[in-house]
This record gives sequence, structure tokens and C-alpha cells, in this order.
Amino acid sequence: MTNKDIIRRLSAVLKPHSKKLIVAMVTMVTVGGFNALQAYLVKPLLDEIFIKKDASLLNLLPLFLLAVFFVKGIFYFLYSYFLEMTGQCVIRDLRTKLYSHIIDQPLSFFHKTSTGELISRVINDVSIVQSCVSYTLIRSLRDLFSVIGLLGVIFYMDWRLALVTLVFLPAAGVPIVVFGRKFRRISTSYQEKLGEATNQLHETITGVSIVKAFCMEPYEKKRFADRAQNILKILLSETWYNSLSHPSVELLAGVGMAFIIWFGGGQVLQGNSTPGAFMAFFTALLMLYEPIKGVSKVNATIQQGIAAADRIFTLLDTRSTIVDAAEAMTMPPFHQSIVFDRVTFCYESDIRVLRGLSFQVNRGEVLAVVGPSGGGKTTLTNLLLRFYDVTDGRLLVDGVDIRRYSLNSLRGQMALVTQQTILFNDTVRNNITYGREGCSEEEIVAAARAANALDFIMALPLGFETVIGESGTRLSGGQRQRLSIARALLKDAPILILDEATSALDNESEREVQQALENLMHNRTTIVIAHRLSTIQNADRIIVLKDGQLVEEGTHKELLALQGEYSGLYRLQFSEGV
Repeated sequence: MTNKDIIRRLSAVLKPHSKKLIVAMVTMVTVGGFNALQAYLVKPLLDEIFIKKDASLLNLLPLFLLAVFFVKGIFYFLYSYFLEMTGQCVIRDLRTKLYSHIIDQPLSFFHKTSTGELISRVINDVSIVQSCVSYTLIRSLRDLFSVIGLLGVIFYMDWRLALVTLVFLPAAGVPIVVFGRKFRRISTSYQEKLGEATNQLHETITGVSIVKAFCMEPYEKKRFADRAQNILKILLSETWYNSLSHPSVELLAGVGMAFIIWFGGGQVLQGNSTPGAFMAFFTALLMLYEPIKGVSKVNATIQQGIAAADRIFTLLDTRSTIVDAAEAMTMPPFHQSIVFDRVTFCYESDIRVLRGLSFQVNRGEVLAVVGPSGGGKTTLTNLLLRFYDVTDGRLLVDGVDIRRYSLNSLRGQMALVTQQTILFNDTVRNNITYGREGCSEEEIVAAARAANALDFIMALPLGFETVIGESGTRLSGGQRQRLSIARALLKDAPILILDEATSALDNESEREVQQALENLMHNRTTIVIAHRLSTIQNADRIIVLKDGQLVEEGTHKELLALQGEYSGLYRLQFSEGV
């Protein structure tokens, strides 16, 4: 993405705040005019007061100068405040848009992109853009209008000398352009390395129990120290060029200043100019070079902001592959069946996870899906929820391809309970009501009771208002699972998906959870992905998947009698005491 594209897109983000920007622009023009006026006042100070000895002007000029500084200060405050407000609003909009875009991505996106990388883009990259917009935009626009006013002063004082000055101004911009390219590359590398460090930080903190259990603290410390060292090298490289760019501009400016003093001083000695006019010219020139030198100081920040914006817009350009169809219909209440019609599915590679799979689940039926690991069991649930779309074949609900339904209406009729319990660092109440706003206290309590969770909830320090910690760390595995069941109960969806919901629990917790699951499954169409075959013996029907194909189908007794794949899995588990 080119700088022009990035600036164009940043301008589009600025557009909703154009009124505040207009106010800021008007006040900035005024500040630039007052800067030029300050330079011009040097001429009467020297010519009228010091040389012509005008005592009356000596009394008026200081008062006038105070008024200039006072009014300029008011306008400076206004433009600074409105520009800062605009910058902060833009960053809020950008961060919100980025987060919303990430949340809308399909499951495959999160499998390919690390959590730390996404966090880095939302927090670090946007913060860099914030610095660029809030600080650099303020300074650059202020300096622009000051330069315009000061150029007017120097041309008014001595147009010939002003033309000579303009020869040196482009030369001062050469280091800015040269170092700017280096700052851009360095900043991109820095943000990538920072994303890697953020990802490691996230992984090791969330997986700290494994780190400690395997005595890997020294390894992780060294790995993070190496990443920190790489970041330091990049930052030192940026500091090197940043420190070099400013004196380079200073040197070129000094050459120009020396020539102007020599040439302008000669004009005063020859009587072609007055000392006051020359000093006013020279003061304006000094004030003119200051914003130009300032560009070299903010250049690194600008390039960091452009690099960060590039990464942000690249992410925003990532389109979701799972979207509503052009004329998506609202799914009516489920009433008939779910049909997998010759479904084939591949992930990113060409390896087929499911191969022409066909079966039907009727309303009110409990279907268990079993088989060896990697057989495609969890893939079924991912397809049904449209986390992925089928590669070939059709997946029908009530005779309609699910791709014709809107995502919200489809998923709204399904409840999911997984082996990996997903809870949030919030109250028990908010975790149970997640996805179901406006429910009554009686409904919440009833869901908790049906999930066998009410007793332990009431034993918590604040009951339903107790904050359970990140991922529910303050609760046991069985308690966390029963909260997720209560959440599914409260959703009251007609289709229920249980993805190995008890496989991670001990026997006692499993019994409590299994009873809660039976309450949840009552009068619902249920697909159970099972690891422990003892939990699905009462299923209406069991299908066995192997290498993405349906190899057996029937009840528990029928499949045992076949002495096939299911029977072998059953004997293996019970011989191991599972």
C-alpha cells in the first residue's frame, strides 16, 4: 500500500470530524498570521525606536506586543484542543472499527493469526497512529500555516533576498526524504517484532501452569529476553537515524543562514536596506527554519504512523469468507431435520477432512458422533454453525441449504457446549445471560438450577454477582462446565451441539454435569460429539466416523453386535478403565 493510499484512507476516517477540523484550521491560520506579525514587529523596534529614537512608539509597542501574544495564545489553545479532540475521536473510531472487523472474521482467520498479533494491531499499532495523528498532525499543520505567514513577511521585506532563501529550503528537505524511507522500514520491523513479543507474553501467561509444570521458566525467560534484545536493536537503529537527521538539516540551514547574513548585510552597508528591515527579515527566516527543522524531528513519528496505518488497513482489507448471502432469509423455527448431503470439506490444504458424508438428524433425536481422533467429528459442528462452509455437497436444515439463512438467525437456533469451557472475566450472572439480554431473575435462577449450578453459585461470596476471573479460573472444571450449560439452557435453542462436553472432567464432576446435560437435552435435537462412549449409550442413534467417512450407524447394542469399528473403540476404552 502506497503512502498516497494510506493518507487517502486516513482522510476518509477524518471526514466525519470535518467540522472540528475546520474550526482548527481557521484558528491555525490566525496563529500563523500572529507568528508572521511577531517577526514583522522587529522592523519598527529597530528603525523607529532604536535608530529614530521615537519615545511614543516605545510606550505603545510593548502593549501591542502583549496583546498579540494574548490573542495568539487564545487561538493556539483553540486549535490545539480541537485538533487533539479530532485525533482522539479518529483513534476511537479506528480502534472500534478494527475490533468489530476482527470479531466478524471466520474461525479460520483466528486459526491462522496469533492472538498476540491481533492484540498488537488493536492496541500498539493504533496507539502509534494516535501519536501520529494527535501530535504530528497538530505540529505539522501549525508549522504549515506559520511558514505561509513568514514567507509573506520575508517577501514583503526583500523579495530578492527571499528568492535566494528559497534555493536553500528544498535542500533542507533532502535529509527528511532520505531518512523517511529508513524510518518506514524500521518502524514496520519494530511493529512486527513487538507483535511477536506480545504473542509470547499472551501464550506464556495463559499457559503458565504448563510452563511451570515442565520447568520451562528459564527457557521462556531467555526466549523473551532474545525478543526484547531484537526490539532494542531496531529501536537503536531508529535512534541512530533520528539523531543524525536533525543535525543534517541544521547544517544545511546553517549554510543558508551564513549566506543570507553575508548577502543581506552587504545590502544594509550599501544603503539598499535598513537594519530594521534586515533584522525583521532575518528573524522571520529564523522562525521559518524552525518548523522546517521540526519536520525532521517528527519525521520518525510520521513514518511510524504510516507503517502502523498500513498494517491496520491491511487487516481491515481482509474479507470474511463466511458472510450472509445477498438475499439471506431468516431461518424459521426448526421443525423437521438436519441433513448432511454428500458433504466434503477441506481446510486450507487439499487434504479432505470429510469425504462425501451423508446422514440425517430428525427433530427431537439425540445423535451421537464417535470415532478415532482426526476423523472429522468436530468439523461437523463447525460446518453446522457455519464457522466454515462445505467444500462440496450441501448441509440442509428443514430442507434449505444453511448458506441461504442469515448467520444470526441460523446460530440463534443452536446452543453449543464444548470441552473447552469459554467463560469471561465477569459476574456469574453475566456469563449465564451471555447472548440472552433482558431475561428475568426467575429465568436465570431456573437455568442455574437445571444445570445443577445453583447450590455452588449461592455459596460464592457474592452469589450471582461474583466475578469468576479470567476463563472462570476461580471455579472448578465441573463448575465452569455447569455455568456453560446454564448459559445454553437460558438460550433455549431447539438444536443443541455437545462437543465432548464431559471428556475433561473427573468422574464425580462428570456425574453432576451429565445430569445437567440430560436436563439440557430434554425436548431438543441434539448432536453429541463423544469421546467417552459410556456417556452416549442411550443415544437414539450413533454414527461412527473414520477418515472423514461414515463407516457405521445404529444404536449402541446394534453397533456392538456388528463387532466393527465401534465395538473395537468400546472394548479399548473399557479395557483401559475409561
